[in-house]
Amino acid sequence: MEKSVLKKKADKLAHLGYDLTFKFPKNELFCLTSQVRRALLSVPSNIVEGYSRNKKKVFVNHLEIAYGSLAEAKYQMNFACKRNYIPKRDYLKFHALAEEVSKMLWASINTLTKVKSN
Repeated sequence: MEKSVLKKKADKLAHLGYDLTFKFPKNELFCLTSQVRRALLSVPSNIVEGYSRNKKKVFVNHLEIAYGSLAEAKYQMNFACKRNYIPKRDYLKFHALAEEVSKMLWASINTLTKVKSN
């Protein structure tokens, strides 16, 4: 998977999810809202940071961290939907893109771990 395509999709997801957090109740600002935003920003941030290190093992490690952050954000957004903080249609749009990014991350991790590390 080309890094730039993955990074662009992860960036799009971070923006989409971040925008959705503005619909959360104000009393969630220092709890769920903050947690979701951190998890969402961690995904593209780790892709970019890992790639910039220019070592396959380090890049894979950062992709794994991004994958974990994405799983966290997916759960948190599902939680927000169940609490009626965001409309179901918005959650489904987020979830579809999150699944796409998740598959791309997993494919990248698998591809890079099959290639000898430098």
